[in-house]
Amino acid sequence: MRNRQVVLRQRPVDRLDVSHFAVVDGAIGRPGEGEVLVRTVLLSIDPANRAWMQGRTYRDRLEDGQVMEGFVLGEVIDANGTDIAAGTIVECQGKWQEFAVLPRALVRPIEVLGPLEQHLGLLGINGVTAYFGLYRVGCVAAGETVVVSAAAGATGHLVGQLAKLRGARVVGIAGSEAKNAVLVEKLGFDAAVDHHRDDLLASLRAACPNGVDVYFDNVGGPVLDTALRVMNPHGRIVCCGVVSQYDTSSPAPGPRGVPGLLITKRLRMEGFLAPDFLDEWPEATRKLADLADSGEIVGLVTMTDGLESAPEALVGLLAGKNVGKAVVRVAPDPVRRSPEP
Repeated sequence: MRNRQVVLRQRPVDRLDVSHFAVVDGAIGRPGEGEVLVRTVLLSIDPANRAWMQGRTYRDRLEDGQVMEGFVLGEVIDANGTDIAAGTIVECQGKWQEFAVLPRALVRPIEVLGPLEQHLGLLGINGVTAYFGLYRVGCVAAGETVVVSAAAGATGHLVGQLAKLRGARVVGIAGSEAKNAVLVEKLGFDAAVDHHRDDLLASLRAACPNGVDVYFDNVGGPVLDTALRVMNPHGRIVCCGVVSQYDTSSPAPGPRGVPGLLITKRLRMEGFLAPDFLDEWPEATRKLADLADSGEIVGLVTMTDGLESAPEALVGLLAGKNVGKAVVRVAPDPVRRSPEP
């Protein structure tokens, strides 16, 4: 029985292309002591997949010939005597492959609270990233103005909805008028602007007549430069991602307004990672599930089928083709089984 895998054939010098990947047949490993065998069901496609090719971040750089790293939702098919039952749905760094042998300690059983694809988005890493980034780092309050970049993306579209639930005025920045229409007409954003406009600064000021109190930054680059100029005194910039700089061999320098604007406007600019709040994930996930069940928040998903479609899905994400969370279906949903209480 084969284990199809997607490997990084060659690290890109500049823009990523599907030609940088190859689909190969590997072996299905046998779990050793303290390990389990996981079958991949759904594969998360994230900007970080590209960032890992550039250099060391919070993990080692991906090298030529390696199986692509990636976050997956899977099913334990061989528990190998560990404390986890076969058939349990788990999340893990299973890589871009059909099967993965992993240490039990690195496999996290999930309580299934909704459609499995939502556990990679709204009920997964993107949901908790939006939740903690906005509420704990951004400290948004009712009546404030929140701007979020990559607002139609996996995290951004959730940030905007959570800000609306807190009573804020919400303005999204996205890459097309079609995406902006989704933000306003379907998700309830108060306004949205296209970052491709030559008059982005004027457009953002028009959409935020009372200035910006919280800017949730997913892109960095020129959009961050622009947002800094619209911030109110004592505003907060939540640094979540730098997607505009991932798919290039020559990332742009830092924002021109730092440190001058941070000082004169007394701004707070803070980066974070969702695992900073790992102990609080279960509570946050249940709150997000309740909001989804009540229809107060919507998790959008762009789904593609087949492991071999993962490279195209990543290239498309970097080009801004997705709306919401980008997910690749690798296998059909199993019969759901949550971890034992």
